[in-house]
Amino acid sequence: MDKVYDIVVIGGGIVGLATALKIQEKNPKLKLAIIEKEAEVAMHQTGHNSGVIHSGLYYKPGSLKATNCIKGYDMLIDFAEKEGIPYDLCGKIVVATRPEQIPILDGLFERGKQNGLGGFKMLNLAQMREYEPHVQGIKGFYVPQTGIINYKLVCEKYAEKVRKKGGELVLGQKVIEIRKNEKNSIVITEQNFYETKLVINCAGLYSDKVARFTQKEPLHLRIVPFRGEYYEIKPEKQYLVKNLIYPVPDPNFPFLGVHFTRMIGGGVEAGPNAVLAFRREGYKKMDINAKELWQTLTWPGFQKVAAKYWRTGMGEMYRSFSKAAFTKALQELIPEITAADLIPGGAGVRAQACDRDGGLLDDFSIIERPNAINVCNAPSPAATSSLSIGETVADLALKRF
Repeated sequence: MDKVYDIVVIGGGIVGLATALKIQEKNPKLKLAIIEKEAEVAMHQTGHNSGVIHSGLYYKPGSLKATNCIKGYDMLIDFAEKEGIPYDLCGKIVVATRPEQIPILDGLFERGKQNGLGGFKMLNLAQMREYEPHVQGIKGFYVPQTGIINYKLVCEKYAEKVRKKGGELVLGQKVIEIRKNEKNSIVITEQNFYETKLVINCAGLYSDKVARFTQKEPLHLRIVPFRGEYYEIKPEKQYLVKNLIYPVPDPNFPFLGVHFTRMIGGGVEAGPNAVLAFRREGYKKMDINAKELWQTLTWPGFQKVAAKYWRTGMGEMYRSFSKAAFTKALQELIPEITAADLIPGGAGVRAQACDRDGGLLDDFSIIERPNAINVCNAPSPAATSSLSIGETVADLALKRF
């Protein structure tokens, strides 16, 4: 072990890469490495999401999600412009299909305004159909800021810039332990040792496990993996969706409900649902890791979540196995769509932090330790927010040098 780094970032997803890039921009003299267990960057949450550029509509004013999403949105678009990454600010509509959803829709509209978003328009059905001719609903609004992009391309560009600035990208090495010597941390992978003054943990679906390597005291949260499954609309029926159509979300559940998303590379996705994944990287229904599943099921916080949301959870699980039920949920927004119009698409897994008391963490969570900074909850809109989160973490890190 002949190299001592100033900073080792664990995780080559969009947050880890953006953090490394921001550190290099602010202090190019620091010796930095990113360690990623896969052979490529952006192989998990980042590479499996639907590519939406989020406006900052949904998040509690003043929260880390709201401030980082709105700031990160501008930074992302500026980056895409400079680097020639294709994107499209196509806008979206949010649609109430039932009377009981209208107060939530109105609240969202106000929240968007509180978060500083402009250009919103409240719409009746005729006005909604000017944006989406096949939509059904009783009231909605238009969000002009929402867009689409390919986040894998964004990550590849971040990685390229990190390398050009002298950072090392260590691929195909899984971190299995972190030890401390008198001054530094020793990050141990299956192949090697890396000595560093500071560890930054951006390990996504395994961020809680890596965080436990950095502290003696118990960690009061655990990552619970939720799989989101998508269908794609057959090419001949893609005319049913022009851009993005979202339902009114369930205010008690940190997921946005099944929606329609036009993708930057072509095609239209429908989904996702949100079902418990039986392993952390469980992209298929039958992907099971008995140890990881047991750790989820025995976590007191998850047991409380399951008791509270079992009806919602059963509905999501039913939709996972019943194409008819999934189609019915989509028909609330577009009645013309049929099961025959849908072909199986991809799936992503959301790393959702759950505390011991049964709280599904709604905000980003960054936990500082003497030798480490742990990004322990960074689900959507982390991709949109990546450069702003990266800057936030970089500022915390650089105070130590």
